[in-house]
Amino acid sequence: MEPNIEIRRLLDVMPASGRMMTKIVSKPEQKQVIDADFPLPFSQERPIYINFDLWRRLTKPQRDLLLLQMVCWLTGVKWLQPHIYQGVILVGFAGGIVEAVQADIVGVVIAGGLTALAAMRIWRINKSQESELNADTTAIKIAQRRGYSETEAAQHLLTAIETVGKIEGRSGLNFSELIRCQNLKAIAGLSTVSIVHTRNS
Repeated sequence: MEPNIEIRRLLDVMPASGRMMTKIVSKPEQKQVIDADFPLPFSQERPIYINFDLWRRLTKPQRDLLLLQMVCWLTGVKWLQPHIYQGVILVGFAGGIVEAVQADIVGVVIAGGLTALAAMRIWRINKSQESELNADTTAIKIAQRRGYSETEAAQHLLTAIETVGKIEGRSGLNFSELIRCQNLKAIAGLSTVSIVHTRNS
């Protein structure tokens, strides 16, 4: 598989927001088929790392859905959208500056603590199983605009998750992947049990 040709093809699969915010990077030395770092605040670019030697062992539909899921997760991480925790971070940061100017050590520590706690809460929300499930659902919706049916897209993503585990030599799927697979089976009509989740506001 020629990485540059595949990257161009994957860019066509991506939604416009994905092309603007993410970048596909060939990383042959990594053990994961596809990976990405958790995006930090103010990061201009959110790279997606792919080991193309492993990537080629997936079918094209599996590759499409895996990429869309990763793009949806990365673009779904919001640090600055209106939310109580973002407000606490801003207040804590501003308070820390004021207290530092006034040389109030206790105030600086309290403001810094509030900022750190709020940032940790935002990080946990964006790393939660719910964020993964939301990314799966969004990826399936985008795939439907690329010619896949909802059932087909769910099946391809389901088999992709299972196949990636085997390609990477893992003994089994982790808990988050098992939850996602159960939900995808329900969407694909392979199971009557689904995972109820709501999108974070």
